Amino acid sequence: MTMAQMGQSVEAYELLLEISRAANSHLELPAVLKAAAECLSPKVPLDGIAVVSVEGDRVRPHSLYSIKTDIAPGDSFQTVASRALHVPLAQIDRRVPRTLPFNGSAAEHMCSAGDPMIRVNLETERQFSEEEFMCANGVRTVMEVPLMVHHRLIGTINYARYFVQPFSAPELAILRDVSSVLATAVSNALAYEELRNLKDRLQAENVMLREDIEHDAMFEEIVGASAALRRIRGLVERVAASDTTVLITGQTGTGKELLARAIHRRSPRAQHAMVKVNCAALPKDLIASELFGHEKGAFTGALSQRIGRFEMANGGTIFLDEVGELPPEMQVALLRVLQESEFERVGGTRTISTDARVIAATNRDLAKEVAEGRFRSDLYYRLNVFPIKSPALRERREDIPLLVEYFVARFAERTGKRIDRVDRESLNTLTHYHWPGNIRELANVIERAVILSDGGALRISASIFGDDLPLAAADNASDEAGNQLSAQERQLIDKALAESNGRVAGPRGAASRLGLSASTLESKIRRLGIDKYRFFQRASGNQR
Repeated sequence: MTMAQMGQSVEAYELLLEISRAANSHLELPAVLKAAAECLSPKVPLDGIAVVSVEGDRVRPHSLYSIKTDIAPGDSFQTVASRALHVPLAQIDRRVPRTLPFNGSAAEHMCSAGDPMIRVNLETERQFSEEEFMCANGVRTVMEVPLMVHHRLIGTINYARYFVQPFSAPELAILRDVSSVLATAVSNALAYEELRNLKDRLQAENVMLREDIEHDAMFEEIVGASAALRRIRGLVERVAASDTTVLITGQTGTGKELLARAIHRRSPRAQHAMVKVNCAALPKDLIASELFGHEKGAFTGALSQRIGRFEMANGGTIFLDEVGELPPEMQVALLRVLQESEFERVGGTRTISTDARVIAATNRDLAKEVAEGRFRSDLYYRLNVFPIKSPALRERREDIPLLVEYFVARFAERTGKRIDRVDRESLNTLTHYHWPGNIRELANVIERAVILSDGGALRISASIFGDDLPLAAADNASDEAGNQLSAQERQLIDKALAESNGRVAGPRGAASRLGLSASTLESKIRRLGIDKYRFFQRASGNQR
């Protein structure tokens, strides 16, 4: 080896060592690419370096460094391309698909061949899908190199020039060597990104789980068997399997959140979180941060980056409670998310995509709000794809005995009391009261009554409602009314047992049809003296 060759070898080794140190000193992939480009620039002039990652049967334009723009941590390929080319992000999205099929891609070809590909002029030499979008975004000369780690293809790295200028033989040799060094750094950066995303997701879902556990839900299942409730159950079952946006309307306290949770639990997204946002409870200047998150330093007090609720709900469901309270500027932002499934954090420039199913709820008449100019009509139509009206409690009075029994059992267990029945006159009072606060008010009344009870039978006087008077205060025939309620309850249970062939438990049992636990229904059957076996015998006889 001549002295000149030895000098070139040492120089090449020092360059590779410099790139290795620079690239491996960063965890964020855009920073890795920037460090490599800056080290290479004296030897190999480049306009950009891109990484296309292999993800199962798809390839994804993952990260881009361009000399035409600065990069920030977390910047997507599309965001950098948008700034570098000075074109709107929506236009970039049309040019650069989020993912491409692995079959028929340059990555697949290089995985099989094992060699880099060189294109002197992409305008005339395009062959693969990745090259189509590179050409569309201004790249002309490019060297595409497979990234192999432990004999596994993790993606490709593409060295680009925005003008036609062939790479020289020494430049190609340098880029081949650099690619081997960068493969490990890129692999580490991709692994770090995956771990960070997983950590963020786990933290977000942990927050949601704690909120669910701490949330004082009124009841776990939809209790009742009235015609109004059966109709609602049918709508929930129908819409749950889709990703359709749902708007739940109804008075305060009718269980709108319960319906939202029922839809989520029955949907393919049930393994992910349902993230709740109470739009009425948030200060106007914090709604954007709560929904979309913010970057560090975005405003006074923003001491660190925060993930917003839409980002937390990715893959799951976001429940926008009291959506009618959103101010006009946030209505515009929400409309964009519904239309394009993307947003930016407050103070950020990176566009974030979200795959969150939206369920909204309101106690307002949104059609009236639109007519009076307080709510955007386009947003209303986006939300009102599948409307569900949650009925007021006075519209489903026949469910009150079942609800009362449910709440009595729940609050008695919580307070350690044994209450085995509800006084008939009290049940009559509860059934004929007008319930302005709906199910929430009923739960509160029963909780107070249980606390005041000495055990045994639960008795409720009209005074427990404060200044409000029951609708049936003038009804003195309490025994007759109590008997009538028991007869109605018996009819409901008889009907459910007949439909389930005498089966109490299980997904098709009578308890499930009535929205009760099997043990509660068994208790009712014993109290009312119902012979559940006659329904079983009838079914058996039919089978014979």
